[in-house]
Amino acid sequence: MEQKTFDPDGVGVDNGTYFGLPFDPETAELVLVSAPWDVTVSYGAGTAYAPDAIIEASTQLDFHDPLAPGAWRRGIATADVDYALQESSQRLRVDASRVIDHLEGGGSPDDEYVVRKLRRVNEGCAAMNANIEEQASRWLDAGKTVGLVGGDHSTPYGLIRALGERHAEFGILHIDAHCDLRRAYEGFEYSHASIMYNVLRDVPQVSRLVQVGVRDFSAGEAARAASDARISTFDDLSLAGAAFDGVTWSEQCRKIVAALPDEVYVSFDIDGLSFENCPHTGTPVSGMPFQLYDLAKRYPEVSFIMGHSGWADFWQDIPFIAEHSKNIWFDTSLSYTSRTEAVIEACGCGRVVFGSDTPHSR
Repeated sequence: MEQKTFDPDGVGVDNGTYFGLPFDPETAELVLVSAPWDVTVSYGAGTAYAPDAIIEASTQLDFHDPLAPGAWRRGIATADVDYALQESSQRLRVDASRVIDHLEGGGSPDDEYVVRKLRRVNEGCAAMNANIEEQASRWLDAGKTVGLVGGDHSTPYGLIRALGERHAEFGILHIDAHCDLRRAYEGFEYSHASIMYNVLRDVPQVSRLVQVGVRDFSAGEAARAASDARISTFDDLSLAGAAFDGVTWSEQCRKIVAALPDEVYVSFDIDGLSFENCPHTGTPVSGMPFQLYDLAKRYPEVSFIMGHSGWADFWQDIPFIAEHSKNIWFDTSLSYTSRTEAVIEACGCGRVVFGSDTPHSR
């Protein structure tokens, strides 16, 4: 389809491109590279199929953006998807899953059973990074803005390296539930959980890493973020606490932007959204019930009851709240047995209140 016959108000056209747009990479301003890869995901797999799924679903979107009317006319094109990456991902995922199962069963990454599997995975991930870097370099050298659609969050590494070779300095705005600052998580050097660690190690042109919305990270990652002057963290808890103190979202956004240099690469992980907006992502992380948590901290002499033990909104984070807020109690009404057990494991039976409103059994 040619642009002159494309109707942005008409029915979306399934032409194999993102949004069904009629641009080719040679004439577009923005080229989207796809990375169908999810070898090292820790929990739910399937993101290797995301590019095709997004291409299919994106034709349902409308094109008018009140903040940037007609922006699509500048050209958004889809680079050819390299399905050899997907085939390699499927093959290596078998090895990676066995490594993960071995470690979760108490094994060591040094055990003979997993050493060769780890080596194959790490070599395969390095090859994927080289593939993405090569694809990105081609379009960057052609004067294009390049975006990447994953795939798990390890996949932007090659693009960021390519940018580092062409820019003296830039920052990364990292929107995510996780810090991704672990070193070779689970023995995988290029793990999805290690992308920002690897970038800070290997791409010196990245002068700032501004992490927004993070809410699930290790003590080691917190220490790394606190000790590295390049990293600024606007974690979910701090953002919520500032909002309760009357800081507007506009003010918070200005602070985030002020922490960045002039040139910025945006890295957006889907689980940076709150859980209700992406319930099927591989590692769903709910936002903590901040209002109640904040009130409990401000008024430690008052006892609070969380209805239904958080039910569908906050249940994943209830164990943290139970452990760290000694004046919050939890009722069992309309709560699954497994969730009540998680609360009891975190804080004991003393702060669990029996409720009889249609409790669920196993």
